[in-house]
Amino acid sequence: MNQWRHLPPTARGIAVAASDAVEAARGRDATAFEGAAEALAAQDQERVGRVLGAVVRMLVEESHADGVDSDDVRAVLAHCVREAMAWQADVDPQVVLVLLAGALGVYDPDDENPPPKALAQARHSALLIASLLSTRPFADYLTLALGDIARAEHHD
Repeated sequence: MNQWRHLPPTARGIAVAASDAVEAARGRDATAFEGAAEALAAQDQERVGRVLGAVVRMLVEESHADGVDSDDVRAVLAHCVREAMAWQADVDPQVVLVLLAGALGVYDPDDENPPPKALAQARHSALLIASLLSTRPFADYLTLALGDIARAEHHD
């Protein structure tokens, strides 16, 4: 994607793969989605998690301006799973919950609760983001997330 050409190679790979996966999920294109999810899973998972987690957090906070409570989390989870089940029968609500909780800073993986495998993380992140997006393009949120992360890394 030409819109990401200005990014460093690692960030560019994540941006392109994430954009492809989210757009395929929004279009419910199962073939394109599988290929895009595999490409996203092949990226650096720590960085993918940071970037997509930031996007999820922005989307949730934007749609719940008065704050996010447990009922809101349940509603986001249920909406995502219902939407995804219509075309992705193997969606796992537990993976969606882990990704959502991680994005909101209330999940810390450990030996007893490891993070999802790379492909599950890629697939379910794209499904979650697609279910949260309304009219504003994913690229807007991705650009904001990448900028926030770059600024934070620069100040560290």
